[in-house]
Amino acid sequence: MKAKVAGIVFIIGSLYYLMAEAISATFFNASLVNTYVFHTISELGIPDVNSPLFWVMNSAFIIIGLTLIFGNFYRFKDYIIKNRTLFYIFTLITSIGVIIVALIHGGNPLTSGYHTLGAVMAILGGNILLVLISQSMKKFENYQKITLILGLIGLIAFWIMFFNMQSIYMPVLERLSVYTLIIWSFATGSFLVTKKI
Repeated sequence: MKAKVAGIVFIIGSLYYLMAEAISATFFNASLVNTYVFHTISELGIPDVNSPLFWVMNSAFIIIGLTLIFGNFYRFKDYIIKNRTLFYIFTLITSIGVIIVALIHGGNPLTSGYHTLGAVMAILGGNILLVLISQSMKKFENYQKITLILGLIGLIAFWIMFFNMQSIYMPVLERLSVYTLIIWSFATGSFLVTKKI
């Protein structure tokens, strides 16, 4: 029962994130394609005329952060055989980071440093968490392989983005490094509901 509850939370959290971003992007002050390609996720959460539904995007950050804390601490922790302390630490780093992104917006010189810190905690911390999870379970089977691949893709995208911050395509790399965690949340929820891990 605990596995199904956690699984449903993971699935709902990940789907809500994707839908909230799509809705926010639809009403952003640019075409939908341009928003996804040339504007960062953080821009969708800045309360200004460009993003009238900024609160929708920020709610998604908070919900995915809470989803990760609940799902990992309520049930998924039971699957972690090794490195459990690191698992808890990186779960909190990732979750707190993404909630910081929701509460402290970019674009303001007084707060942008805290926003950037939150983003790094969420993206870098989240993908390190995935790699850690893949190496901390009892067996290395399909689920663990998927988790490892997602984590590695996210880390590679993050580092390419880090060294190409001025590129007009930086938002694409940002999304790629973020979506790995969202995809993992959905996949984990599906595995938990169907009892495949």
